[in-house]
Amino acid sequence: MIPETYLNSLIERAYKEDVGDGDHSSLACIDASATGKAKLIAKANGVLAGVEVAKKVCQYFSPNLKTDIYINDGEKIKKGDLVLEISGFRQEILKVERTMLNFMQRMSGIATETAKYAEALKPYKTKILDTRKTTPGLRLIEKEAVKIGGGKNHRIGLYDMIMLKDNHIDFAGGLEKAINKTNQYLKDKNLNLKIEIEVRNIDELKKVLEVGNVDIIMLDNFNIADTKLAVELIDGRYKIESSGGITFETLTDYAECGVDYISSGALTHHVKSLDLSLIVEKA
Repeated sequence: MIPETYLNSLIERAYKEDVGDGDHSSLACIDASATGKAKLIAKANGVLAGVEVAKKVCQYFSPNLKTDIYINDGEKIKKGDLVLEISGFRQEILKVERTMLNFMQRMSGIATETAKYAEALKPYKTKILDTRKTTPGLRLIEKEAVKIGGGKNHRIGLYDMIMLKDNHIDFAGGLEKAINKTNQYLKDKNLNLKIEIEVRNIDELKKVLEVGNVDIIMLDNFNIADTKLAVELIDGRYKIESSGGITFETLTDYAECGVDYISSGALTHHVKSLDLSLIVEKA
C-alpha cells in the first residue's frame, strides 16, 4: 500500500529532522570503524507493525547495516520477544535507532488497538474502519498499521471516494441537492467513485432512501434503537456504516444491529504507542 517514493520521502524528512548535520553524541565517543549488534526487544504485549518500514529506514541510512527479522508484521508479540537484530557500524546503528523505533512503536500501537476491535467483531459481519483522523504526513503509515491489525481502510483522502457529510449537505442546500449535484459531477468528470452520505436522524434517512443514487449510508451518532430501525428501513439496499460516539464497550451492540461497517477515529488518534526498545551489545 505504501508507495516507495512516499516512504523514501518520509524517511528522508525524518532523517533531516533527527540527524541534522550529524549525530555528534556518537561521533564524539565511538570509533568510526567499530562494529557491533543491537537487538530490538518488545517491552509490552501487542501486535507488531512497522518491520518493513524499519528495514527501509536502515537501508536509507546505510546499506551496510544488516537486519535480521525474527517476527513479522501482523504477528502477536509478548514482552521480552526478540523482534529483529541489526548489525553493522555502531555509529550507524545509533543513528537509525530513534527513527526506526518511532515508526515501529506508533504503527504497532495502532495495529494492537485495531486487532482488539477486529477480534471483538469476528462473530459478526461488521468490519472496523479507520478514518481521516490521522497524523498529518503519516496517513499512509498509520492506515497501513490499521490493515496489519486486521481493520479495513476507509477512503485514503478527499480524492478517492465521495463522502457527503453534514457540512456538505448544508452548504449544498439539502440532501436531495447534494446527491443530485454529486451524481451529475461524477458524470461530467467521468469519475467512478463510490458515494457515501451521512444522515443524522431517521427523517434524513427516509429522504435519502427516496432519492437513492448512493452506495453507502452513514448513520451518524445514532443510538441502538434507531440503528436497528435504520437497518430495517434500508433492508439491504445499501451498505451501512455506523459512526460517532461508538466505544469499544458499545462496539458489539452496534454490530448486532446488522451494520456492515463501524468507523472509529480512535484507532489512529487516541492510540498509545507500543513499547519497544533497542538494546546494543556492550563493547
